[in-house]
Amino acid sequence: MTDTTGPGRRRADARRNQRSLLDAAAAVFVASGVEAPVRDIAAAAGVGVGTVYRHFPTRADLVVAVYRHQVEACAEAGPVCLAQAPTPYAALTRWIDQFVDLLVTKHGLAAALRADSGQFDALHGYFVDRLVPVCAALLDAAAEAGEIRRDVDAYQLLRGVGNLCIGADSDPRYDARRLVGLLLAGLRYRD
Repeated sequence: MTDTTGPGRRRADARRNQRSLLDAAAAVFVASGVEAPVRDIAAAAGVGVGTVYRHFPTRADLVVAVYRHQVEACAEAGPVCLAQAPTPYAALTRWIDQFVDLLVTKHGLAAALRADSGQFDALHGYFVDRLVPVCAALLDAAAEAGEIRRDVDAYQLLRGVGNLCIGADSDPRYDARRLVGLLLAGLRYRD
């Protein structure tokens, strides 16, 4: 008979519950901002307020965890896009679209962390360390397939996309996705 209540099962359940809590917190932050009441996050996750505080004793702990969780999801999406898209360029554009989602919806998270420059710098380093290699792999695949120019640096591309996303959450007339699409289309032109 298999023990379904052992330590391994409890750890897996705890990880799954924490992922659900982080997903719920991210959705609440997008809808209501990072200052949303913890009770709203708990309700969205289907847990008690005490469970939220047990996992994340402070709001800053929760914000950092949500940010890291979303960066991880974006990093993990790169290889999936490459495996599932019909071409490497299509994979790159799909992944950049997810990257734009991360930037536009997480703008408030980054702003909330700027007050603690040490924590912000560490998270920015994590962001760069996790996402630049994913972007580089997608760029390399598209360049190897002859779909884009070869002289595109992953860090510079992500910075450019990031800069295009500034203000997207505060100006309804500004369409960051359209401009990012134009930037990506420009990668296809060769010297």
